[in-house]
Amino acid sequence: MLDDQRQAEPGVAPARRSGEAPARGAGPGDEVDRPAQALREGSEPNRSGDGGQASDAPDSDASDDEREGGEGRPGVLRRHPWWFVLGGLAVLALAVAAYVYWSIELHPYETTDDAFVDARSFTIAPKVGGYVVAVPVTDNQHVQAGDTLFQIEPRDYRVALEQAEAQVQAAQASIQNVDAQIEAQKAQVEVAKAQAETAQAALTFAQEDADRYRKLAERGAGTIQQSQSSTSTLEQRQASLASAQASVVAAERQVGSLRAQRASAEAQRAQAEAQRDQARLNLDYTTVRAAQAGRVVRLTGGVGAYAQAGQSLSMFVPDAMWVTANYKETQITDMRPGQSVDLAIDAYPDRRITGRIASVQPGSGTAFSLLPAQNATGNYVKVTQRIPVKIVVDNWPDDVSIGPGMSVVPRAHVR
Repeated sequence: MLDDQRQAEPGVAPARRSGEAPARGAGPGDEVDRPAQALREGSEPNRSGDGGQASDAPDSDASDDEREGGEGRPGVLRRHPWWFVLGGLAVLALAVAAYVYWSIELHPYETTDDAFVDARSFTIAPKVGGYVVAVPVTDNQHVQAGDTLFQIEPRDYRVALEQAEAQVQAAQASIQNVDAQIEAQKAQVEVAKAQAETAQAALTFAQEDADRYRKLAERGAGTIQQSQSSTSTLEQRQASLASAQASVVAAERQVGSLRAQRASAEAQRAQAEAQRDQARLNLDYTTVRAAQAGRVVRLTGGVGAYAQAGQSLSMFVPDAMWVTANYKETQITDMRPGQSVDLAIDAYPDRRITGRIASVQPGSGTAFSLLPAQNATGNYVKVTQRIPVKIVVDNWPDDVSIGPGMSVVPRAHVR
């Protein structure tokens, strides 16, 4: 009996060891210990019988192998700790790189794709009508200020200028004629004054003579006839003096009339000169010149065509161009005039152009449209508005064609 118990104890020892495994702590081998525990519980009833000991020994050995294998296999974190360390460092480095990229490349800038090249384009039209005799430019040609664009037939306007100049000469001759009359009339005034002085002298003599004969008559030394004759002569001399003085006044007034005629002649001359200047301008207007440097586009006028005054013959795009960027109103918070801008033109993506903010329009684009929005009527839906921002370019490329309407992507440095 004791021998049988000693033979059964080696089988009990593994079972006890397997029963102590859960006390050591849960680990990756827990799933393996559960079958071993089940095998151990199944082997306990067979310990009382001798016949079951021989058949349970192989199962106990198998459960011991599985338990030992489970206890010897650590977790992934224990097996590869450096992988997790390197992965965490990589994630941290990626986050730092993303923050650095955002703070350097994204946060300081504001960009939009709603931006276009803009310019004050206008039509080329003659101020006078006539047949076009010369067109020394062609489509999309660049011209300088003062270059000839169109030539209108000038002969009619040259004849009108000659007529206006002849009218000026006639008015000048009329003024000279009046000046001569004035000088002649001044001489007449002097003659009238001389006659008045002669009449005055005769009157003085007549007065003295009449006074002498009157005194003689009073003393009885003279006759009545002599006294009456001297009195009559005195009255005649008084009348002659009055007539001479009236002649002086008439001559002087005639000078004033001639001076009025001269003023009228001067007005006629001024009118003739104005007509001459207008005729000269009309003749000069037959040559249509460029007011500033730029390009001739949409050329419609040709040689032999009749051009009305004000009729469009072509479009003109000045060299003075800028970029109008329609930023969202939430993007202009930090925008100020003078901030630098990098520009990329869609037509020439390899060209990098620099500029600066010139001004920010004090109002949205819809506020100055032909039909502005009326938010006080109907249902209101808030929409982020667009604010036009004017960007002036430092230097436009000279070897490529750039004009109004071309798409641009500005990148403004606002922070």
